[in-house]
Amino acid sequence: MLDELDLVNERFEYAAPREILQWTFSRFDDGVAMACSFEDLALLHMVHELRPATEIIFLDTGGHFPETLDFADRVTKDWSLHVTRTTPGPAAAPWPCGSERCCELRKVEPLGRALVNHSAWITSVKRVDAPSRAGMKILMWDEKFGLVKVNPLASWSDEDVAYYLTRHGLEEHPLWAQGYASIGCAAMTRKPQVPGDRRSGRWVGMDKEECGLHEA
Repeated sequence: MLDELDLVNERFEYAAPREILQWTFSRFDDGVAMACSFEDLALLHMVHELRPATEIIFLDTGGHFPETLDFADRVTKDWSLHVTRTTPGPAAAPWPCGSERCCELRKVEPLGRALVNHSAWITSVKRVDAPSRAGMKILMWDEKFGLVKVNPLASWSDEDVAYYLTRHGLEEHPLWAQGYASIGCAAMTRKPQVPGDRRSGRWVGMDKEECGLHEA
C-alpha cells in the first residue's frame, strides 16, 4: 500500500482535486468517508457531485457555535447528505473544550469509531493552513486510524477555495461575515489575532496548533 501511495502522490502533486477524488472513489469504492466541519463547502460540493451517497462524518464536539450547527443542518437537508454525526463518549464529560484532553476525546476518539470498517477518509486540510501542515501529502497512510487519508485540497490556497465558492455560487459559513476565518469550537475560537494568519484565532493563549486529527 505504501508503495502504491508513493506512486499516486507523485502523479497527483499537480492534479485537480476532482481527479484525486475520482481515483479515490474508484480505488476504494464504498469504503470512503469524508470528515467535514462545514467550515466551507468547496470539497463537500465536489464529493457530493461525484458520489452523492458518500458518508459525511460531522464531529459534534458539544462545543460548536450555534451558527455552525444550524449551517450543517441546513446544508445536510438541502443537499440530502448522508451524514453521520458523532458525539463524545462518557469519558469526555470531565474534559470540556479547551481542557487538556478535549480534542482527543471529542474529536479523535469519535472519528476513530466512525471510521471503523472504512478503507479511506477524505479531509479538506491544506498545506497553507498552518506550518504543521506544510508537508502534508495528498495521500498518506494514517497510522492513527489504520486506513488511507486523502487530502485533495493539500496544494490549494485560501484564494483557490474562495474562487471555487464564488464560481459555484456556494454559501459561506455565516461566521465568515462576522470576521472569523478558521472556525472550531466556540470556546477556543476567536477572530484572527494576526493579520493574514487565518488560524491565529484558534486555541488563543494555548501552545497548540492541531487537534490531533492531522499530522504532516
